[in-house]
Amino acid sequence: MLFNSLGFLIFLPIVYVLYWFVFGKRYFYQNVLLLLASFYFYACWDWRFLLLLFFSIGLDYFSGIQIENSKTKRASTIWLTISIGINLGFLGFFKYYNFFIENFADLLNTLGLGVNMWVLNIVLPVGISFYTFHGLSYVIDVYKKRIKAERNYVEYALFVSYFPLLVAGPIERATHLLPQLQRKRKFNYEQSVDGLRQILWGFFKKIVIADNCAPLVNEIFSNYHAESASDLVIGSVLFAFQIYCDFSGYSDIALGVSRMLGIELLKNFSFPYFSRDIAEFWRRWHISLSSWFRDYLYIPLGGSKGGLWMKVRNTFIIFLVSGFWHGANWTFIVWGGLNALFFLPLMLSDKNRSYMEIVAKGKLFPTFREFASILMTFALTCFAWIFFRSESISMAVDYIGKIFSKSLFSFPTHIRPILPVLIIFMLGIEWINRTTDHGLQIKRFNPWLRRIVYLVILYFILRYANFENNEFIYFQF
Repeated sequence: MLFNSLGFLIFLPIVYVLYWFVFGKRYFYQNVLLLLASFYFYACWDWRFLLLLFFSIGLDYFSGIQIENSKTKRASTIWLTISIGINLGFLGFFKYYNFFIENFADLLNTLGLGVNMWVLNIVLPVGISFYTFHGLSYVIDVYKKRIKAERNYVEYALFVSYFPLLVAGPIERATHLLPQLQRKRKFNYEQSVDGLRQILWGFFKKIVIADNCAPLVNEIFSNYHAESASDLVIGSVLFAFQIYCDFSGYSDIALGVSRMLGIELLKNFSFPYFSRDIAEFWRRWHISLSSWFRDYLYIPLGGSKGGLWMKVRNTFIIFLVSGFWHGANWTFIVWGGLNALFFLPLMLSDKNRSYMEIVAKGKLFPTFREFASILMTFALTCFAWIFFRSESISMAVDYIGKIFSKSLFSFPTHIRPILPVLIIFMLGIEWINRTTDHGLQIKRFNPWLRRIVYLVILYFILRYANFENNEFIYFQF
């Protein structure tokens, strides 16, 4: 079931009414309702993969209890290893089996050992990368004694399968979400209204910006051999906005829906294209994944506390693994490696934490230096996105090579006149609200001004939205 589908627009009001006005007096019944609704939501994709979800939930629920009940460190380590091994085993099989088999076969063929390897037509279960990481963080936190093992199966199952975040995040932590599921939630009108605002903003970014960028991006990348250099630049820029508005739009809808249900999820985006360097960008882009790798991989490896070699090694590991998490293709690994190269000089010069506050805080406009830094960071990001979007490394290299030609100064042909207006409008709204939790958190504005903004957004949705139920990009990850 897609957020941007008629089915979801029917599903959500039914869940909302039952949640608050039928089962609102007992949070246990609310949790049962949300759990059943989440299973139904997931089954709408493919009911067969519910079995895999059930197994993942049961595995980590049981493992967490066994880890806590273990009398020795060795016993708890064994249970942790079993849980991590099985989780990563399933993730590796469904997501990376063909990648490893094909590359192993290529290696053997290169060495003159001709072999035929079996590849499988494997369907990737939607959301497996996300709910697997939910479970992994939980068992690791129990092992590290950051939390106690959850004994209530309904609450734990809901933590893993909660429908707003099930298929594309944010990647939640048990320390943040479970306590909210263990207490009574009271209906809050203002909270519901703010949730609706964030949902509206998410829909605008997804079906107005992202889904209108998508056809142009697809056409340019599919026929890049025949495109002018200026159109290739436009293609990379439009993809940058497509993937941002697609993924952050999903996150806005997820957080808004959850806020309507009285549950606050982790913030996943914080206006990343206003970043002044790559380090700031990664503190603002896919925050739940970046922080997950920081806490469960980077810091256990030693972080940046060791010598030069350890700092460089850990930086590359975190970015390469992040790239590989996105998909079974060398393009994602190169994308991660490029971001490591962009990040490394900042870390080695102790400038990776130079920009902890949002740009131009307390001011209407950035300084010229800040603006130039934003443009440079965006340009580096667009360069890396070319590898992310390309089907192969050779395609990405060829695409980039064709940019550096005389046609770079020609007028691009692949752009709808209204699209720059819509993108500028989106950036303007987010710039004005860059210190808030989301782009449409404009309660502080004059009521009439708020109504005008809402009407303009609704007009753009009705006039320019793509209602073809396009999937969100991150569903494939």
